[in-house]
Amino acid sequence: MRLLIQRVSEASVKVDDDVVGAINKGLLVFLGIHRDDTDESCTYLIKKLLALRIFADNDKPLNRTVVESGGSLLVVSQFTLYANCRKGNRPSFSYSMPSVEAEQMYQRFVAKLKAVSLVGIQTGIFGADMKVSLINDGPLTIILDA
Repeated sequence: MRLLIQRVSEASVKVDDDVVGAINKGLLVFLGIHRDDTDESCTYLIKKLLALRIFADNDKPLNRTVVESGGSLLVVSQFTLYANCRKGNRPSFSYSMPSVEAEQMYQRFVAKLKAVSLVGIQTGIFGADMKVSLINDGPLTIILDA
């Protein structure tokens, strides 16, 4: 499992011109699911995500978590995080989990996150053609792997 995390001052996701998820200050989290991921992958990355000290306080620019800063999370599925471009010019997605299982894993990730998080959580729609808008704060972008 791979998370591409961006600290944002705002972010939203649209499907068919309808906003399906939006946050102000917080983290935009793109979630890629590897074919070998398990529930333990979810648990590990949720713990890391919520403990990341990447928001400013009065002492340091990277000292507070998303919870401590009063931010929210926008979680968007993105199977292309496991694209393999080593051979040829067309990406291979053989490392990504197949769609049916990946959607179940995505839903479990979001459910587990909601169960332990003290912040607002918004999502995109798995498998939809989504238009993501964001204002990256920093910019600050981090990749976490399970």
